[in-house]
Amino acid sequence: MSDLSAALVLVFTAGWCITCAADVGDFAPCLQVFYKSWPPKGLAGTPICQRYYNQYRFAALYSRPRRSPWFSAYLYSAPAGKRPTACWKFEPQLAYPGADGNMIRFPPGPLDQNVVDSQAVELDYINSTYSRGHLNPSLHHQSHEDRSATFTLTNVVPQKAGSNDGPWEALEQTVNTTLAAYCLGEAHVVTGVIPYQSDEHWLKNHRVAVPEYLWSAYCCPNYNNSLPEELRDAFPTYAAIGRNDRNSTEEIVPVSQTAKKQFRGFDVRQMPLGTLEKYLRDRFGAAVSVFYEQCSGSD
Repeated sequence: MSDLSAALVLVFTAGWCITCAADVGDFAPCLQVFYKSWPPKGLAGTPICQRYYNQYRFAALYSRPRRSPWFSAYLYSAPAGKRPTACWKFEPQLAYPGADGNMIRFPPGPLDQNVVDSQAVELDYINSTYSRGHLNPSLHHQSHEDRSATFTLTNVVPQKAGSNDGPWEALEQTVNTTLAAYCLGEAHVVTGVIPYQSDEHWLKNHRVAVPEYLWSAYCCPNYNNSLPEELRDAFPTYAAIGRNDRNSTEEIVPVSQTAKKQFRGFDVRQMPLGTLEKYLRDRFGAAVSVFYEQCSGSD
């Protein structure tokens, strides 16, 4: 038995005590990350309350068949310090439901097969043509622990470098500067994916599903009313969809022919929250609501 297997078995058998929290299967322990404690409606998956050093850091709706998240949800805070070193982690309760809920760093050497079967692992991304794309980026958090917690593969989707290092990174920077400057209260962010309509794309022989688009939206009902003209439409909500495939059609996100070659075809389009929800409904075949009452501020 490997060291990892032994450790997981230990926390698995210990996990049947009352004191161990179930962090997989229920958003109840981490509802505070959602606006009005109301998770997005219309998407099906496995809820994960992402716990690191015994604190809930953010939430994710995970797809077991795709071995990747449908969305991650978190509270924004202005970043401080340097970006943490990428120490990648996994969710033990996806492999062993009774295990401790804290995310665990991938160890060197062979992995427990239950971990491999239940979720994405580092080998899925090595020597692929995709980068590890954060849905909840470390840039949107202040503490070192909150930023380090984003480096879990249950918060990651296969993302082309032309998106991850280009227009999508620019979107994350824009959201960061906008919220830091003008959001006066809590800012709730949800970032997710849109699958291919047909002919799904995969990493490593159906190991991890590749999304066709990424999307993101935030809700900040309490903001500075002295907004510059170009940010009038950025509050209380902001939404965007980004391309993850150069060959996708342009109905959802048009392509700018003036973009740099390495970023061309990975454009990001800003849009009203209602427009984002329309595209989500069209692709998922069900009404999707990202925020309670569209972040109206009402009870």
